[in-house]
Amino acid sequence: MEEFDYLDTREDVFSRAVKAGKRTYFFDVKSTRDKELYITVTESKKRFDNALGKFVYDKHKIFLYQEDFEKFLHGLQDAYSFIDTGKEPPERVYKEVKRLLTDVDPVNTGDGTTE
Repeated sequence: MEEFDYLDTREDVFSRAVKAGKRTYFFDVKSTRDKELYITVTESKKRFDNALGKFVYDKHKIFLYQEDFEKFLHGLQDAYSFIDTGKEPPERVYKEVKRLLTDVDPVNTGDGTTE
């Protein structure tokens, strides 16, 4: 079986739709001309437009590039943690280096420990 070489195409590499009530979220992995992968997250919500007399889709999209994946994921985890626990997580401090999983500086929590 021949393996798909996703870097030879500019089309979507991967796509996942998540239905959540009246909204649908689309998570798409795409590649740039330089064959760098990035993610688009699209929120789509169906609503009735009275002026047009028909249903339309409102869409909002964000683009996430590889150098921002870890920071974005941490921000999302921190926001979820706050909702789940009601406690504000400690602020994260990042070095400006293009390395994943190693670009986080320890954060002083104020009690003599670092995270």
